[in-house]
Amino acid sequence: MEPYHDLEWGVPVRDDRLLYEHLTLDTFQAGLSWRTILNKREAFRRAFDGFDPERVARYGARDVARLLGDPGIVRNRQKVDAAISNARTFLAMKDVGESFGDFLWSFTGGQTLLGKAARRWDEVPAHSPESDAMALALRQRGFRFVGTTICYAFMQAVGIVDDHMVGCFRYVPRGRRRLPGTR
Repeated sequence: MEPYHDLEWGVPVRDDRLLYEHLTLDTFQAGLSWRTILNKREAFRRAFDGFDPERVARYGARDVARLLGDPGIVRNRQKVDAAISNARTFLAMKDVGESFGDFLWSFTGGQTLLGKAARRWDEVPAHSPESDAMALALRQRGFRFVGTTICYAFMQAVGIVDDHMVGCFRYVPRGRRRLPGTR
């Protein structure tokens, strides 16, 4: 968990494929601990062909059966179906010239939002107006398993929101900009 926090969590991600991977992993995390998903991340990458949306979008019944039989990942039919369906929706956006990253970052004006100066995890919100809007917009486009709490956790993971807590070496007070694209 520590290397993930120190090197990945909250670092802005703009790459479309990586954003699809993160959103898929956050979908599988719903109702489970992040530690469970992080421990299975490499197995997920193998099972889902490196989270290549073009390959995942072509998955059929045999692939679904293979995934549901893979003990290295979370074997939940609704989440597996959502990952495949979401890859197809991702590609539909790409086919009309839309960037998945630009779309996701548009909910914060392309900037990282700095969270409140929290000292305890119970002070960190589970959703925000931005995650509410993102979840609604994703569902309207056809994405599945993307509620506001999943979207907020995703936004934290990919640096759209920075919720590092006071006392964390990655925390910077609101008054000091620290990364290009933060506000």
